[in-house]
Formats: sequence, C-alpha cells, structure tokens
Amino acid sequence: MIGIYFSGTGNTKHCIEKLLSFLDQNAEAVPMEDERAQKAVKENSFIILAYPVQYSNIPVMVRDFIRNAASCWNGKQVLCMATMGMFSGDGTGCSARLLKKHGAAIMGGLQIHMPDSVCDSKLLKKSLETNQRIVLQADQKIEAAAKQIKAGNYPKEGLGFFCHLAGLLGQRLWFYGKTLHYSNQLKIHSNCVGCGLCASLCPMKNITMRNGKPVAKDHCTMCYRCISSCPQKAITLLGKEVYEQCRFERYI
Repeated sequence: MIGIYFSGTGNTKHCIEKLLSFLDQNAEAVPMEDERAQKAVKENSFIILAYPVQYSNIPVMVRDFIRNAASCWNGKQVLCMATMGMFSGDGTGCSARLLKKHGAAIMGGLQIHMPDSVCDSKLLKKSLETNQRIVLQADQKIEAAAKQIKAGNYPKEGLGFFCHLAGLLGQRLWFYGKTLHYSNQLKIHSNCVGCGLCASLCPMKNITMRNGKPVAKDHCTMCYRCISSCPQKAITLLGKEVYEQCRFERYI
C-alpha cells in the first residue's frame, strides 16, 4: 500500500497520513511532485490517491500526473480521496473515471470536508474554533472509514451517477474554464521582499527568482501554497488581497 497525494495548504496531507496510520502504519505518503511518486505507483498494487477539489474538479497537476503515469495504472487497485472546503459532488469520481481509462480498479471514494484554503476570498472563511471542529469531524470520519475498509467495505462517495450530476451541475459546468488549464493569474505585489520562499514551495516550479524578485509563469495549479506561506501576504490569485492565510497547522 502507498499513498500518493497533492496538498497545497496541508489539508490533504493530513487526511491521507491519518488514513494510512489506521490502515498500515508502514505505508508511506508520497507527495505527487516528488520524483519518487510515479515509481511508487508502479511498484505498489494498492494506491490511495488524494488531492483537493477545485470547483468540483481535480487540479490540473493531478490530471497530468495520472496521464503521465498512464502505463503504471493497469491492474492497480485505487482508493480515491478528495478534500473539499464546501462542496465536491463527484470530486473522487473525476479521478476515478480517468484512472479507469488506464486500467485501474477503483475500490472506493472518500470525500472529506476540511477548512477552506482560498486565502484571497472572504466567501468561505470561518472562525478558528469552527475550523478546529471541522478537522475533528474529518478525523472521526477517516477513522470510521478505515474500520470499514479493513472489514472489506469501501466507501463509494462521489462515484455514483447522481454524484456525477451534482458535481457537473453544481460547479464544474459553470467554472470549467478555471480548471481546464494551468493558471497564469498568479500576482506578486509590490510589498514582496524577495525572500524566495514562494519559489522554493511551488510544486510546479512555476515561480522563479529573477534579480532577487519572484516571477510567476503560466503554470500555476492553484494550490495556494505560496499564498498561504508568504510572510508579506504579497501574493494573490483569485482575489486582490489576502484576507487569511490558510495553513493546516493553525487548526491543531
């Protein structure tokens, strides 16, 4: 068993590590951007694939990872795990359908509500106490799901027809353009001090340092990792200012 995950602000990392701790304490969770990730898929028969949903869709980086490892999925058993700030619909189903095309056997789907990670929008912001409660409920759900899985009963969240319809009509149809390609909308503002942290954290290597200042290219996967970690709150993506930096460590 292996866990392969993509996590921007730490939510998904926490969830997959929590699930693995209940299922197999010897199993490793490997970040998707790690050069070992594709090899790990090839060498393991059971894979938990975890990622955050964006507008009821999977991030472009996750889609590309599945496709780039196309020859590795055939015959693999996969449990899809999706984390979400509000609504997912078929967040797990989006990857499951793609994985099936490459020969994977989808064992189940698990969708976990976690604190919102969009730092430059007020829309989903909640109090610290509410977010701590959300994490506690997520942990309880993961523990319950692990017990079911060990008994051979896999959750099927997000995999059915009506889930597909909900995800499609609820968000994906209206916001499809936002998740179809990588984004070129990352903005680095004048209060940036050139510390270089954003460039070192970016999973896509989308930010490079030039003359002591970070420069964003057109390959942002909208994970919010740089925005959540910038000490100056100098980076935005969807909005114009950072309202609250969202890192999982704040909630534990």
